[in-house]
Amino acid sequence: MSKGKEHHDWILRRCCGSIAACILTLAVVVGFVVLVIYLALHPSKPSFYLQDIQIRSIDLADPALSLDVQVTIASRNPNDRVGIYYKTLHAFTTYRDEPVTVPVSLPAIYQGHKDQSVWSPVMSGDSVPVAPYVADAMKQDIGAGYVLLHVKVDGRVKWKVGSWVSGGYHLFVNCPALLSATGGAFSMSAATAGGGGRNRTTVSLKFTQPSYCTVDV
Repeated sequence: MSKGKEHHDWILRRCCGSIAACILTLAVVVGFVVLVIYLALHPSKPSFYLQDIQIRSIDLADPALSLDVQVTIASRNPNDRVGIYYKTLHAFTTYRDEPVTVPVSLPAIYQGHKDQSVWSPVMSGDSVPVAPYVADAMKQDIGAGYVLLHVKVDGRVKWKVGSWVSGGYHLFVNCPALLSATGGAFSMSAATAGGGGRNRTTVSLKFTQPSYCTVDV
């Protein structure tokens, strides 16, 4: 009985070891195939560019800053065989590395081969707390007839090859937006909002030209 039990245990161990080895080998082969496909296709990161930005109003009351802007931002998938899923995208505007609008969600989309997509969000920040120098610096820039903002997009992307979809990758986009007075002329007007006593400043700064964005994936 003892020898028979030992023989049975030995066979069981051999079977379990063989099954584990097969599973491990299969996982390695599948991973290797996926890696080969990924390296062969070598997906390129999407390109982004800022088509337009319009300042709708600014409130430069210290120590907070309120800004309403509308932007048009486009992305293009440069890949011939790889699609891109854009997930949980958020866009916001910064001035001198300080956020001046709250993040807004952009619609999640799928972008096919060589496809282009466009988003046109309105971004607002009501009494956004900023460093003490920021409001003064923006007043000076507006008085000089130009403002350099940055429109940023933060989110995640997935690559799609055939029916295979990769895991998520972090996406960060940074678009410089230079606004200046048209033809060197500059005008600024202010209107007091009814009941609130706050000054909403309207500026005549215009977006100079579409700009390409830096993209990190």
